[in-house]
Amino acid sequence: MKSNIKRLITLTLLAGAASSALAAQAPVSDLNSSAATSTTSRASASSETEVQRLQRLLQNQNRVQARMQQQLDEMSQEVATLRGQLERNSYDMNQMLQRQRELFIEIDKLRSQASATPVVSEPQGETQTQGKYSSDVSEQAAYQAAVDMILKKRDYAGAIKAFKQFQKDYPNSTYAPNTHYWLGQLYFAQRQDDLAEQSFSAVVSFKDSNKRADALVKLGDIAKRGNKAEQAAKYYQQVITEYPDSSSAKVAKSSLSQ
Repeated sequence: MKSNIKRLITLTLLAGAASSALAAQAPVSDLNSSAATSTTSRASASSETEVQRLQRLLQNQNRVQARMQQQLDEMSQEVATLRGQLERNSYDMNQMLQRQRELFIEIDKLRSQASATPVVSEPQGETQTQGKYSSDVSEQAAYQAAVDMILKKRDYAGAIKAFKQFQKDYPNSTYAPNTHYWLGQLYFAQRQDDLAEQSFSAVVSFKDSNKRADALVKLGDIAKRGNKAEQAAKYYQQVITEYPDSSSAKVAKSSLSQ
């Protein structure tokens, strides 16, 4: 009996000691587990922060590149626009200089013809025909004064007034085709195309005028400058048909081929 009691007491003590040992070890395991969990959380948080930072940097870089590309596109468009304006201005300037040269050449021809033509009395019973110079001294003087406004004084506005006044003073003058022609040239040089067209059309109405072929060419040029290609071609073709061997026909052929 006593031996049984002793055995029971011994087992009870051993069980208590084992429980104490297990209870003492438990906090160590919990701490290690908590520490591991904390370390993992910090590593995860640090990793997420680094990814986010890289993403922000990449987004910022993309935005900067997009802005730079937009600015580059805008600058390229502006350069293209400026280049187009420059080319257009250069073309207009060349056209103006060409017309001025043509005007001066024609004026020189006119002055030479006027100075080489003697003043003669009109035969009795005959009427003046187109293409001949007037025997009216005052009429010749007025016409020459208008021409000198261009050639000597370079006063183009004054020349326009002089030719218009001449047309009023001498409505039936044999110089009428020439006055319309030079008014057309002056208006054309100033890009007053409506007035130039009226003047050159008046020249065309004089069938025997030596300015008629060139007036047709100028009408074609006005139509061409106004983007009326079909109408311009009709004028050029009319010159070629009616004046095939003239210098105006050569100009008309060249204009048609452009």
